Amino acid sequence: MLAFLAAASVLAQMEQVMGPLPKNDHAAPEVVVIEEVRLEKYTRRKITFLAEPGDAVPAWLLIPHQRAKRSAAVLCLHQTTKIGKDEPVGLGGKPNLRYAQELAERGYITVAPDYPNFGDYKIDVYAKGYPSATMKGIFNHIRAVDLLVSMPEVDPKRIGVIGHSLGGHNALFVAAFDPRIKAVVTSCGFTSFAKYYKGDLSGWSHKGYMPRVAELYGKDPARMPFDFPDVLNAISPRAIFINAPLHDANFDVSGVRDCVAAMKTRKRVVVVHPDSAHDFPTAERLRSYQFLDHQLK
Repeated sequence: MLAFLAAASVLAQMEQVMGPLPKNDHAAPEVVVIEEVRLEKYTRRKITFLAEPGDAVPAWLLIPHQRAKRSAAVLCLHQTTKIGKDEPVGLGGKPNLRYAQELAERGYITVAPDYPNFGDYKIDVYAKGYPSATMKGIFNHIRAVDLLVSMPEVDPKRIGVIGHSLGGHNALFVAAFDPRIKAVVTSCGFTSFAKYYKGDLSGWSHKGYMPRVAELYGKDPARMPFDFPDVLNAISPRAIFINAPLHDANFDVSGVRDCVAAMKTRKRVVVVHPDSAHDFPTAERLRSYQFLDHQLK
């Protein structure tokens, strides 16, 4: 459904598929520091933060040595990779996806949490009553923002989010639900449901995402209560940077163009189409950092 929904109903429509967002008083989460390493340009802390009682989320927190008194901060979300949060901070994985490290080197405070059942984070989200891993991820990511805004080093009015692939759509999802996020970078994160594998939504319906896509909506794009133009509209007029490669086999570029064209306004939207596959090439990644500089610094 590429016709956009009224802004007030978008989150409710997303919750029909993802389950309700749990209540949150946005209190600073309890943090445990597991290790701390001082590197050339920043200090890297391995931490856990308490998302909810009995649920400590593993994460990396990077704090630059040279920074403003109250710094901008970025939530950095990893792709589908076994090592989870380690990849964005440069501890393995693909060099093109080390955005938490690279942004820390540019003076941003960055936090990179594990998504459920990646990296060090093993959890049965369904036993905890969540209808989807997607909503558990959204809630955890909001709690990561709670952590950032509670830090005296962070300017709570200058918070961004960046992610690739799994992290690319999770960046959109958390920004839709959390208005404190002022700028979004999504890389290889979405296409219209109708053009996702020719309308086969199996990839969205397994336990790592949203089982209701199959259980309630038959994996049929025409029956889905929301589509990505709605998610983009829920974020707008906040700033959005979209990296959508021409040869992304996961997220069809023409479907990305359809979603952007269906937005109510594109005044603060930047879209790039590198001649690459499912990747975040250097030129486009650096451009996204300049975009964040412009929006947050």
